[in-house]
Amino acid sequence: MNKGVTLIGGVGLGAALMYMLDPDRGKRRRALVQDKVTAAGHKAEDLAGKMTRDVRNRIYGTAAEIKSLFSHEEVSDDVLVARVRSKLGRHPVHDGALNITANNGIITLRGPVLTDELPKVLRSVRFVRGVKGIDNRLEVHNEAGSVSALQGTPQPASA
Repeated sequence: MNKGVTLIGGVGLGAALMYMLDPDRGKRRRALVQDKVTAAGHKAEDLAGKMTRDVRNRIYGTAAEIKSLFSHEEVSDDVLVARVRSKLGRHPVHDGALNITANNGIITLRGPVLTDELPKVLRSVRFVRGVKGIDNRLEVHNEAGSVSALQGTPQPASA
């Protein structure tokens, strides 16, 4: 068995050498192999660079998240309202029907909302950075019925 593997390996090596050292087309074949190896090296280098940047950016993002947990910066009410609208826009709720205002970090929510959307809305607003509290003045409805703002299927904001 061992001699058979050696024989097949020797024949394969001889064929490869003959293929690459062919006087007619060997130079072209060697150039093609060199080009392919060089291209593979460049692709590997590009991939390594992308992976390095990705890991670095993830580390920066994680560090910023951790830093934000311990720093309690004052956020303007306009920025806070924009953050809340952005957060609600990512969830399938009728966020266009909501009137959102802020006063010293306290978010006031007004407008109609469906019963099954209420927990999502409150949970989303509660975890927005800078929100100190929620003044819930939402009108809760079991079904859309005749409330025009609740008609249709809620869609998350498109990216």
